Amino acid sequence: MSDKRMSHFAHITKAHPCFNEKIHDKVGRIHIPIAPNCNIQCGFCTRKLNDTEKRPGVASCIMSVDDAIEHIRETTEKMPINVVGVAGPGDSLCSEDTLKLFNRVKKEFPDLILCMSTNGLLVPEYADEIAQAGVKTVTITINAVDSDIGVQIYDDIVYHGKMYHGKEGFEILLENQLKGIEMLSERGVVVKVNSVLIPGVNDKHIKEIAKEVKARGASIMNVIPLIPLNKFKDLEKPGCGMLSTVRNEVEEILPIFRACTQCRADAFGIPGAKQQDFSLEMVPNSHY
Repeated sequence: MSDKRMSHFAHITKAHPCFNEKIHDKVGRIHIPIAPNCNIQCGFCTRKLNDTEKRPGVASCIMSVDDAIEHIRETTEKMPINVVGVAGPGDSLCSEDTLKLFNRVKKEFPDLILCMSTNGLLVPEYADEIAQAGVKTVTITINAVDSDIGVQIYDDIVYHGKMYHGKEGFEILLENQLKGIEMLSERGVVVKVNSVLIPGVNDKHIKEIAKEVKARGASIMNVIPLIPLNKFKDLEKPGCGMLSTVRNEVEEILPIFRACTQCRADAFGIPGAKQQDFSLEMVPNSHY
C-alpha cells in the first residue's frame, strides 16, 4: 500500500466504526434506506420491508432524499455520528438517489464520512461520480473469485437490461467487482470487501478472495456468517470455530474487521451499544 493510501486508510480507521473495532461501540453511523432495488440475486438474500428482522436487506421504508437529510439532521443533533452510509435494502448503485444524497450530505454535513455498500456490478461505471460525491469508503461484497463456486451463490445478474445466468453472469459480476476495486482505490476511496461465509460452498475459498482483492487495492476485509435464507435456508449458520479459522486465514493477507453486527439497512446510532443502536422500526411515530 502506498504512503498516500496508508495515510488515508489510517484517517478512516480512526473515525469509522465499521473499520475500527476499538471505536465500534463508541461512535455512530446512519444507514439511509434509499435504494430498494437490486441487479443481482444472491442465493442467501431476501430483501424485505418490515419492522421485525434484524439483518441486512431489511428496512422499514424507503426514504426520499429530503427525508434522509432531515433524518440525518435530527440524529446528529442527538448522538455522536461519524458516518452516513447507504446499504440498501437493495444495491446502492441501483438508485439515482444514492449519489444525489451523497452530494447533498457533502454540502450540508461536510464533517461526516460518506460510505456505501454495493455488490460492485456497476462500480466501474460510477467510480468517478462516487469519488466526486465525496464518498470515502466503499464496501463491495465478493463471495467468490472462482466461477465454479460463484455459480452456486449467484443466480441471476441483470446488466444493461439483459439477464445473465450461470458462469456468464458470474464472470461479468466478478470482472466488474475487481475492476471497481482498482478504480476506486486509484481515486483515493478506501475499499473494504465483505465475504459471506457459506459452509460447504466457499468456506475453503475465502483466503483466495483475500489474495485477489488485495492485489486489486482493497484495504480491509470483513468475513460475515451466513444468515440461512432463500436457497441456503437449510444450511446451518457457520459456527464460531469455522468463522474464527477463516478470519485468521484472511488476516495473514489483509487486515480483518471482526465486530460487524450485520445491521439493517435503516440502522442508526452506535453499533452494538445497548440503548444506543436503533433502526427506524424502533422510532415511535416515525413519519418516514
